[in-house]
Amino acid sequence: MDRFINYNGNIISSEEKIISADNRGFKYGDGIFETIRVANDNIPLDTFHFERLFLGLKLLQFNIPSAFSAKNLTAHIKELCKKNNRQQSARVRLTVFRGEVTINEATNDIPQFIIQTDNIPASALHFNEEGFVTTVFPRGRKTCDIFSNLKSNNFLLYSMAMRYAHENKLNETILLNSKENICEGSIANIFFTKNKTIYTPPLSEGCVAGTMRKYLVEKFKTSGYEISEQRCTVNDLENADEIFLTNAINGIRWVKYLGKKEFKNEQTRQLYDSFIRNLF
Repeated sequence: MDRFINYNGNIISSEEKIISADNRGFKYGDGIFETIRVANDNIPLDTFHFERLFLGLKLLQFNIPSAFSAKNLTAHIKELCKKNNRQQSARVRLTVFRGEVTINEATNDIPQFIIQTDNIPASALHFNEEGFVTTVFPRGRKTCDIFSNLKSNNFLLYSMAMRYAHENKLNETILLNSKENICEGSIANIFFTKNKTIYTPPLSEGCVAGTMRKYLVEKFKTSGYEISEQRCTVNDLENADEIFLTNAINGIRWVKYLGKKEFKNEQTRQLYDSFIRNLF
């Protein structure tokens, strides 16, 4: 992590202690976050990021002051990137949370926030030629409710799925929902192709409403591709022609193996070249 962060609009040292033991974001996961890529002092997909952020804050019943706006948050992000010398390339995390009260007390619904910057991994700068190795996460399931599409600070299921991937020398794990259908990856949305049609689970299946997912679904629809948002099973995924994962940092990541099943990448590479290569 870089030397400086932004805490509620002020740039401070990243080593400064700012969260108390009674912070609701820390104690209860009461908040949401955005993971944002900065490229050449711009924020690709910025409209999608801030639209998702403010819809989420509304759903969580935050009281949004006028100063807490997309315009001001953009300025804070760019200012911090400049301070950390990350204007050309940065991974930014914007975390929004409630303040220091117990779960039984009346809450302070004014959003507090932290902005952090970090480097973009070299692997995110090009198509992943070696392909990802994945499997289905066996130890937990994602619920499907009105909060499922948020990037919630309550990140336990995803954290344990990533831990499982690391323990088993995998790049990713695939999460199922409570109906045993395909949901998403631990840090990505999931797509697959079959007979030239592109499929992805609908938001009603509990997946995070990914900004890259939204961008690609819109691009596919306006560029002549057959795209279907529908429920899919592990069997559907195992019988796919190709599988790829998407998020705001990496764009598209080709999945070469799901368990022992190997997949090709001809259409995935074409989609990457058409919609990701020049996005950043």
